[in-house]
Amino acid sequence: MSLPPAAIDLLNHPKAHATVVTVNRDGAPQATLVWVEALDGTVSFNTTAGRQKARNLQRDPRVVVSVQNPENPREYAVFEGTATITENGADDQIDRLAKKYLGEDKYPWRKPEEQRVRVDVDVTSVKGMGPWVA
Repeated sequence: MSLPPAAIDLLNHPKAHATVVTVNRDGAPQATLVWVEALDGTVSFNTTAGRQKARNLQRDPRVVVSVQNPENPREYAVFEGTATITENGADDQIDRLAKKYLGEDKYPWRKPEEQRVRVDVDVTSVKGMGPWVA
């Protein structure tokens, strides 16, 4: 599904963080705060391979990403879809997100032993309150 321009603007807002919800092995939800962006017209975020959310998404790619509008907290978007995990472009993405959120050219907490991964969401629905909801 193509995201409306207002949703892309929200995802790219320099103060908008996202909550990613995945499904643990036992069926319980697992929620994590992440940096987020619109990449190639979809929801995208970054993590380290081996973290709980990455393990959950490898097993079950269903994901919910919720983003609140920092300018108007009553407005929010909830993106539902399926995740694709890739190493392609992950290092560039985490540096780009560090620039967006920290003003740093490079992600300052990079560890040589960690493998960064990019998570792109094939969005199937957008819910919430705001101009991104039809």
